[in-house]
Amino acid sequence: MENGTEYPGFAFGDREKECVCEIVFNTSMAGYQEIVSDPAYANTAVVMTYPLIGNYGVIPADFEGKCAVRGYVVRELCRHPSNFRSEYTLDEFLKRENVCGICGIDTRALTIMLRSEGVMNGKICDTPPESLDELRDYRVKGVVAEVSSPAPAVYPAESEEKFKVALSDYGAKANIVRCLQKRGCRVTVLPGTTTAAQLAELHPDGLMLSNGPGDPAENVEIIANIRKMLSTGIPTFGICLGHQLTALAAGAHTCKLKYGHRGANQPVTHAGKARTFITSQNHGYAVESETLPTDVGQVSYVNANDGTCEGVDYFQWNCFTVQFHPEANGGPKDTEFLFDEFVSRMLAAKGVIADA
Repeated sequence: MENGTEYPGFAFGDREKECVCEIVFNTSMAGYQEIVSDPAYANTAVVMTYPLIGNYGVIPADFEGKCAVRGYVVRELCRHPSNFRSEYTLDEFLKRENVCGICGIDTRALTIMLRSEGVMNGKICDTPPESLDELRDYRVKGVVAEVSSPAPAVYPAESEEKFKVALSDYGAKANIVRCLQKRGCRVTVLPGTTTAAQLAELHPDGLMLSNGPGDPAENVEIIANIRKMLSTGIPTFGICLGHQLTALAAGAHTCKLKYGHRGANQPVTHAGKARTFITSQNHGYAVESETLPTDVGQVSYVNANDGTCEGVDYFQWNCFTVQFHPEANGGPKDTEFLFDEFVSRMLAAKGVIADA
């Protein structure tokens, strides 16, 4: 680690590869394959706090996207998975994706250190480096461009097509598309750099702003595009990075959290209904609630653990956003109803009153 702490273990995955990256931890007890296939983990090494990982193998049909992690850290790696859907082991998957892994380390001690000192950089390697300068100087930059779709792609509705939705891809998880498809949406996935003018040419009924990796504030052009898109009044739903980018477009600020929220057990309280949901999350930055202009929007959800902003409803735009993942697989589905709220907004924009 960049503070000089060493954790010895055993290599798996791509054993010839070494990596320097940001080290983060995830508290999920299941869903490891959704985690390693989530583009929002780009350029990080994920430490799993649950000790046994790989026990149900790898099932490509459950992937959320292209593998973008640089490293994977586990306590005990299961080398003989038991699941009738499994096609190969986690070790084989990481080899195919050229990702280095380390197992057998004290993940509890590593997690405690990250919680007390904060997220830091580290290196998975055979021989500890003589200098820690490389680790301390490393920064996660430009990752949205690495994981965003290079060209538009269209996914038809599962049954009768009712809506046309444009999904601005900053590192979108595949289940966002599936949740929309099963609600009668034809989804056009667009590169994250798509402009307001290019969006208008598609005449969509609604706009999705996806999740993604990295520091939201560095995406200056995307933030400007979002501001122009939302000024048209198009019904919009933002998730995770999409939530942060929208807040920045509205004039709010974001900050880096000490160790982030990553797991399938994050409690989120609705500000108005006094109800708490268990959510899946993966983010290292948060919107600073006090910087959100009061004439622009209001905080709708807060994290029950640390009080950070988990959602915003916007007055000046037909838009709502959440920091957590209502589409999450490998985690709770308590908040999937938010996709129905998005559908209701698209219906209202068409002048149709949704069923109660």
